[in-house]
Amino acid sequence: MEEAQEIRYCLYARKSSESDERQAMSIDSQIKEMEELATKDELNVAGIKKESHSAKISGKRPVFMQLLEEIRNGMFNGILTWAPDRLSRNAGDLGMLVDLMDQEKLVQIKTYSQNFSNNPNEKFLLMILCSQAKLENDQKGINVKRGIRAKCDKGWRPGPAPLGYINRSFNGVKEIAIDTDRAHFITKMFKKASKGASGRDLLAWSKKAGFTFKSGKPLVLSQVYRILADTFYYGDFEYPQKSGNWYKGSHESLITKDLYDKVREEYKVPEKTKWGSKVFTYKGILKCASCKSTVVGEERYRNRKYAKPRHHIYYHCSRQKDFNCQEPYVTEKGLEKSLLKFINFVYIAHPKNIKLTEGVQEGLEHFGKVREDLLLHQNINPKSQVWDIRDYAEYVLSNGDAKKKRELFDMFDYQFYLQNKNITTLRAH
Repeated sequence: MEEAQEIRYCLYARKSSESDERQAMSIDSQIKEMEELATKDELNVAGIKKESHSAKISGKRPVFMQLLEEIRNGMFNGILTWAPDRLSRNAGDLGMLVDLMDQEKLVQIKTYSQNFSNNPNEKFLLMILCSQAKLENDQKGINVKRGIRAKCDKGWRPGPAPLGYINRSFNGVKEIAIDTDRAHFITKMFKKASKGASGRDLLAWSKKAGFTFKSGKPLVLSQVYRILADTFYYGDFEYPQKSGNWYKGSHESLITKDLYDKVREEYKVPEKTKWGSKVFTYKGILKCASCKSTVVGEERYRNRKYAKPRHHIYYHCSRQKDFNCQEPYVTEKGLEKSLLKFINFVYIAHPKNIKLTEGVQEGLEHFGKVREDLLLHQNINPKSQVWDIRDYAEYVLSNGDAKKKRELFDMFDYQFYLQNKNITTLRAH
């Protein structure tokens, strides 16, 4: 008679913070109950795993995916858990569990009140119970969306109220009311913008006036532009954003539609220079040495009397942390000259600090072949001339694309700064 296979269980406990599982037992409660069951039934619990993740989407729970891999490798061949919906609320994860049963690597799933082994009836019941959990999720999702649409139809925009308004509840009725401490600032901001005040002008004005969020934090430039683009202030809102679904708000407006349109006309950006359309090679790599703000790129055209305007790219402090930062602008060419000087210095003084990343190594091989072909074409023996990383850097900055240029910075484990138009690491500080 064949001996029964010993089952090595892994106790798996899960709870999500999402609304559909707020009534589920806590992880500690699940573990306590199942450990008592294991003691009572003399089960071999070889490990315990717990995580706080939703089981709605397949493959998104790292601890659960690790458990499946350990079952495939033979570390466990049984799962002990409070209920089937702790394991799966989606078809993908359920399919992986059933596959492991079919492969006889998962011998049993034991819950507080049920057992599921590798036989057709029990696997079918497991699939029904987990599918029922998925059905409940799907129905709740539909009901939530229906409730949100009903709120929008009544003029209530879901989510936190924008700056200048507050969410409040009175006698059980929720509404979006005017924030009397900040609403008049929003109205003034729109009026100033309609008369030509720039975003930076408005930011400076807001800081001087002491205008802050409820948390006490001041505005930043991106928030100024976000306020000026929000239709909620004149009464209409789109939900979800970019969905094309527009609603008339039931809240009191702070500005008129005419004032909003006038501001949008003032802040209109020509199509050819649309925000975000220009890719700046060195954006996000450097920080300002004076105020530690990020360094950004800017495109400019200088008019000439008898020729077309000359195109330039400048890099400068974004002034996110200090609006009055005095760090000077530097051209892209000037920045690249400074980078070459830095690479030359490190190569001579600290060559061990240069690391050849995979991208740089591929670039070096390509550069070597191009250089060899060029010298052979000129009847020059390539081995007669020595080259190094500095030659490669100069070649990339003259002929490489943005990706190859950015990879030059990856050769160093430094935070780079822009100081007086030069690249530095501030290591002396």
